[in-house]
Amino acid sequence: MAAVEHPHLAADAALAADLVREAALLAARIRVEGLDVEHKTSASDIVTQADTAAERLIVQQLTAERPDDAIVGEEGTSRPGTSGRTWVIDPVDGTYNFSRGSDWWCTAIALHDEDDVLLGAVHHAASLRTWVGGPDLPSTCDGTPLAPLPDTPREARCAATYLHPPFFASEVGEAFARALGQVGTLRMFGSGTMDTMAIASGQWDVLFQHSVADWDRLPGAAIIRGAGGKSVVVRAAGVDWTVSGAPAAVADVRAALLDR
Repeated sequence: MAAVEHPHLAADAALAADLVREAALLAARIRVEGLDVEHKTSASDIVTQADTAAERLIVQQLTAERPDDAIVGEEGTSRPGTSGRTWVIDPVDGTYNFSRGSDWWCTAIALHDEDDVLLGAVHHAASLRTWVGGPDLPSTCDGTPLAPLPDTPREARCAATYLHPPFFASEVGEAFARALGQVGTLRMFGSGTMDTMAIASGQWDVLFQHSVADWDRLPGAAIIRGAGGKSVVVRAAGVDWTVSGAPAAVADVRAALLDR
């Protein structure tokens, strides 16, 4: 069915993989030369010239290769299309990490139509690894199929997550605490898409975080689903939570968030 509905999905995936590799390597080169950091909404919400250059590279190539598709980028790109398909770009996911010299960042893009996400592609410049996958496109890392996600017992699960400190003492913080009851430990690394790649690779088990933009959510969600996992958005405590990972862990965290 997938081949009939999306006959060019393999070509789109190959293009996406090339784009994230090129953009991530460009961002890495710019970081070596020195970054100009600007703040957006908070001290940790920043942008650098590497973000904008990487997004510009992807947009230019997508405009040439897929002229009928819409494009939306974290750093301001908003180009309409006529195909019903949209590319979503996160040129540097984990910009705060990137600006502080950490290697836990990546370049990510996703393609979706009017019904669902079709594919995601992610490149981690530090390890030169590229992930590609989607609901109808079995996920791979550097062309090697990903193993099935482990069904880790609740007490041994590791969650990748983040909660901004101002939310700790709030209804949102209470929902967050309920979700923590479904895992044994947690990690906060600062790049949600890289966190989902660790989950897709079997290192961690589930990610949950609220108010996640499409460019932060869709690439990882596509690859998690292509690896046999689940990714859902659930409304709890007045915000939308993204929950992605192994199916049982996602179901337990979702139920905990909704348990008032």
